Amino acid sequence: MADRVTVIGWDGAPLSAAARTALGSATLVAGGARHLDAVPLPDGAERVVMGNVHVAARRISEHRGSAVVVASGDPGFFGIVRILRRPEYGLELEIVPAVSSVAHAFARAAMPWDDAKVVSAHGRELRRAVNVCRAYGKVAVLTGPGSGPAELGLMLRDVPRTFVVCENLGTDQEEVTMLAADMAADRTWSDPNVVIVVGPNPVTSAPAGWIAGQRPTFPGPVRGWGLPDDAYDSAGAAVTRADVRAAALARLGPRPGDLVWDIGAGSGALSVEAARHGAAVIAVDRDPVGCEHIQANAARYGVEVQVVAGTAPDTLSRLPDPDTVFIGGGGLEVVAACAARRPERVVTALKALESVGAVHHALTGAGYEVSGTLLQSSRLVPAGGQAHRLAPDEPVFVLWGERL
Repeated sequence: MADRVTVIGWDGAPLSAAARTALGSATLVAGGARHLDAVPLPDGAERVVMGNVHVAARRISEHRGSAVVVASGDPGFFGIVRILRRPEYGLELEIVPAVSSVAHAFARAAMPWDDAKVVSAHGRELRRAVNVCRAYGKVAVLTGPGSGPAELGLMLRDVPRTFVVCENLGTDQEEVTMLAADMAADRTWSDPNVVIVVGPNPVTSAPAGWIAGQRPTFPGPVRGWGLPDDAYDSAGAAVTRADVRAAALARLGPRPGDLVWDIGAGSGALSVEAARHGAAVIAVDRDPVGCEHIQANAARYGVEVQVVAGTAPDTLSRLPDPDTVFIGGGGLEVVAACAARRPERVVTALKALESVGAVHHALTGAGYEVSGTLLQSSRLVPAGGQAHRLAPDEPVFVLWGERL
């Protein structure tokens, strides 16, 4: 095992005294080619260009002497530290961080970032990062080859987003460009870069909150889920009943990085609550009044919901693939169209007894394991004076399929 391993962050600024001292005594220095070219290497030190990070980590663990690893910005933030700390390498680390690329990018954009989400698409599936950009109004994306601004812009072309692309931060070639998301696909970008993705309503001037990455308190009853029906604007549009909504959300399991379709969204109550769980949501409804209510309810609770006015299944072919789907209406043709896109889960709410067997058969035939429950609930309502009574709601079947 190496006698000592120091991980140095490099952000283009002059190295600190601690970093210079570690480099001066190093017998092995590892890093990307651009990092090794940017820092002074001692005579006789072994130079290891990081390609496969696990191979490099093994080489460092086998070295006898003082090893230094040079990485971008803060190496403990989506960086090499996580890999080097794996128990199989047995390394004890000293870390000398620099300014992270995310902090650097927001500084160049002159924006606060305690209210931003940060996701990494470097060596990871871009789709989940895209869904976070759909769900939140301010997101920093750490990009990588094949998952850069062009690919990100292509996947976000159907939602209003502005990009701040920060290329080659801390170098003489540094460049900061602001443009609409759909314009990013038409350009070639330099690696490495960070993309700040900004929605129509980024939280840039609100008072500082108490927890990073979260939204400030919004008006209305925001604690919990399965909120009362009257917590939503729904005049003239359908609203998924609170107990049905709660059961459906429990089976959908929306989470950050997911994309949820809400088909036949009505007033958007389920859409809003799925978005409050951190998922990206596309709400589809053919009723213009309902679409207006969805927008109003999303704004009321401070979440991003993309509203698509149209009839399913016709509109579904234009939408990106979902992770989970809730179907509040549309019949077997919609169920079949949704199942054909292979989401992890499909949840339906059915009032007609005849629909249950048909939907069960359709989902089973599409490769889903199907379960269900009949919700028969009664609400406590005033009956005059101090008395109360139970008012029964219309029974609803909730059927769900999990992809095999």
